[in-house]
Amino acid sequence: MPPPDDLPAASRGAAPTPEVSERLPRRSDRPAQQSLLLPPVQPARPGPGPAVQGSSGRLWLCLFLPRLPLEASRLDRRVACAVSGEQHGMRRILMASDRARAAGVAAGQPVNAALSLEPSLVLEERNPERETRLLGKLAAWADRFTPFVVVEAADVLLLEIAGSLGLFGGFERMERQIMNGLSSRSVTAVPAAAPTPLASVWLARAGTHRSDERSIAAVMETARLADRLGPVPLGCTGWPQEVIGRLRGMGVTRISDCLRLPRQGFARRFGVRFLNELDRALGRLPDPREHYRMPERFSADYEFETEEDDSEHLLEGCRLLLSELERFLRVRQAQIQRIRVSFFHLQADATHLTLGCLRAGQGVAHWFDLLRMRFERVVLPAPAIAVRLSSGYVEPAVPTSAGLLTARGSQRGIRSIGHLIERLNARMGEDVVHGVAAVAEHRPQHAWRRTEAAASPPHCAAVPVGFPHAAAGQDTSGDLRRTRDLLLRRPLWMLDEPERLPVQDGRPLYCGSRLELDGPERLESGWWDDDGIARDYYVARSEDGICLWVFRDRQGERRWYLHGMFG
Repeated sequence: MPPPDDLPAASRGAAPTPEVSERLPRRSDRPAQQSLLLPPVQPARPGPGPAVQGSSGRLWLCLFLPRLPLEASRLDRRVACAVSGEQHGMRRILMASDRARAAGVAAGQPVNAALSLEPSLVLEERNPERETRLLGKLAAWADRFTPFVVVEAADVLLLEIAGSLGLFGGFERMERQIMNGLSSRSVTAVPAAAPTPLASVWLARAGTHRSDERSIAAVMETARLADRLGPVPLGCTGWPQEVIGRLRGMGVTRISDCLRLPRQGFARRFGVRFLNELDRALGRLPDPREHYRMPERFSADYEFETEEDDSEHLLEGCRLLLSELERFLRVRQAQIQRIRVSFFHLQADATHLTLGCLRAGQGVAHWFDLLRMRFERVVLPAPAIAVRLSSGYVEPAVPTSAGLLTARGSQRGIRSIGHLIERLNARMGEDVVHGVAAVAEHRPQHAWRRTEAAASPPHCAAVPVGFPHAAAGQDTSGDLRRTRDLLLRRPLWMLDEPERLPVQDGRPLYCGSRLELDGPERLESGWWDDDGIARDYYVARSEDGICLWVFRDRQGERRWYLHGMFG
């Protein structure tokens, strides 16, 4: 999805309204003729301030984004692909593309089962941070339709559009323009409109069950909310599954069923919170919201008197801009993780340099150090006439302080690793330095994946604990030792392709030395695709004390191979 080119300025802030009291009316407070069913309550008058939004004169447009995890990924959705994640200790499919679903891949399937149905399936781990960034970009883009945009949930946007209808030619034209804009950004949305924000959210979530995808659930009058919300399933409310399960056990499956229950009994059984949510959805209680505020950014230019090609003079201009950035951040008690330096030329296109750090900061010395190293391998196409410094999104600074019993050595180690990664990124490029994460897969060639470089140092064993001569006096008996050993019997250095080993008297050799073996650990997996294995792995030690990870192939001629080396 291409990012929006015209991001709006920061929206006006608004303070949230104090919460409504959740006191239940006493029996003595209720008139004698009042029914035990949900009675009509006069809506509370919203207080002053832009954050208080009642049901009177308001119209909320909800945009439910049911395919956000897939659309926020880097997958090509024109092919068979899916987003996966861990559920109940197993890697499962969370969302699949249309072509993958046509092949039988469905949400909730184990990844192995999905690959057996579609061997060419392209998988990617779910990335909540990328989803949050996409949701923020969509909220910033929606600011062109209304100044009051709310990020309601991880997959829900709310727009208060009552005051903007006249500017866009009415509700239908405005809704059509919003949906066309989302479609051009390759984002799928289910819209719904109602006088209360909660009602619009429930209607939008229920809209995924409508047979006519072109229709939109729209309620313009508060008096009609009870009738329109009645058929909505309880699963669309976002209530805990425990509460929904108890209600279903009573035969209550829809909102209309809840509205028939006695108020007092409903509150005693399930809590005042859910009773108040029903009242807020029906417009009987105010439902305040705080609008989305576009993150602030820094941007400043420095113009040279003449065209400049001397690196020291160019860096001096960057240092002055970094000093302005530092003052900008300190005044706002903020920090950043990314900057962009642009050099403008009269005879060529601008040169852009992007720098990032693992931990957000505001010190000019650190950024200047990274910029100087990056500048060493940059060749400008022409002398520069001006330089521009732009920051990423500004985020609140989080003060940190070390405790009295903090392990200072470990903290220095973490900072040194993070500093090293940042310097390597600046000198070699961000595409060169990466981290490694484990994947729930038995086959060694599929048991890891590349990730972004992390600030925490790696933890690994130099010598496998399970080897008989690993430690003198160590207790080597019992199932506990065997379980611990299996967790540590993986080398950090893995060969791209297993290397065949010579054999003498049935024992493998390494550099002419006989290997002492400890094992085996049998791995037999991958029968569902073309990369299956059936191997017996051993931790081996040579006569020189070198620890190796070798295996004997149980297929074919049962040969020995070297697959990894311990440090």
